[in-house]
Amino acid sequence: MIDGQPPSRLPWQVEMVDLFAGPGGLDVAAHWLGVSAVGIEWDRNACTTRMCAGLLTRQDDVRLSKPADYPQARILSGGPPCQAYTIAGAGVGRRALDRVLSLAMAVAGGQDITEDLMRLEDERTGLVLEPLRWALDAGVPYEAIVLEQVPAVLPVWNAFALVLEQRGYSVDCGILEAEQFGVPQTRRRAVLIARRDGLAKLPRPTHRRYRKWQAREDGDPGLRPWNVMGEALGWPERFTVASNYGTGGDPRARGQRRSTEPAFTVTGKISRNRIVGRPEGMPDRFTEGDAGKLQTFPPDYPWSGQHIAQQIGNAIPPRLAVHVLAAAMGKNVDDAKLDWCVKRSWKDTRNGVDGLLRDS
Repeated sequence: MIDGQPPSRLPWQVEMVDLFAGPGGLDVAAHWLGVSAVGIEWDRNACTTRMCAGLLTRQDDVRLSKPADYPQARILSGGPPCQAYTIAGAGVGRRALDRVLSLAMAVAGGQDITEDLMRLEDERTGLVLEPLRWALDAGVPYEAIVLEQVPAVLPVWNAFALVLEQRGYSVDCGILEAEQFGVPQTRRRAVLIARRDGLAKLPRPTHRRYRKWQAREDGDPGLRPWNVMGEALGWPERFTVASNYGTGGDPRARGQRRSTEPAFTVTGKISRNRIVGRPEGMPDRFTEGDAGKLQTFPPDYPWSGQHIAQQIGNAIPPRLAVHVLAAAMGKNVDDAKLDWCVKRSWKDTRNGVDGLLRDS
């Protein structure tokens, strides 16, 4: 057990349990909202970051833990590993999707699927089913459930929705665009929200959707312009980022984004993107601190351990997570207050931000 929180808060006393917690994207959001959380995470490096950030952590395999270990938790959240499903990966999970959907129904029927999981080509593929097990095994149903993954997992969330609705939850799921919630990068996530009390609705966008051919000032006047790389990083000079990935199937056709646009999706390989016309004295690659800012982690977040770029790339942006968690609680977010929050020291905001939540 790694416990970096004040001793007055014990694991079984927390309000939220976060499965596959990583370095803390959902947990940072929970703390900003004033919700105490414990994260279950296997990776030693992510746990080191969490310890340095003072996040309550259980370093363990999610499959070996159970809801009864956290009897006071009223919110279940999680972002299962995405490597098997991501477009950038080998696609094992996508090929096994039909099998995973049938296993979800088996879990709902109370069947033991241990041997079935062992036969999967990549054991990480089956980890996406763990949040459903937790939801069904909870002695007292969770008041809210929040799950997020890469877009390819949306059919799994839809299957979960059918199961949870049969057990008294209102459920909504779909694809959210991170830049529509103020994150200075384009990033698509499949999100599920379930509520026991009230109608579950995904959060409404606060910012305009990024379009390459559209000016920042164009679009829905009721929404804020998308946030941009240059402002998020605090670099007044103009620059351009050349992607490491090709477009249209041509590896030589590198996409480009200007500093007045959102960044490309932040991944563990962000350092391969090249900065053209970089500010004087700056390296021609994004640093780990830069990547953290583009993910909307606090500017002084204490990234630690090894494989930091991968930790950052795997995390859900806390700014997006705030909107999702608030929606699961039946609340809205004061987005101007969230602007302030994202730029502040982690020490200043770790115990909650007054006025961040509003009634829906």
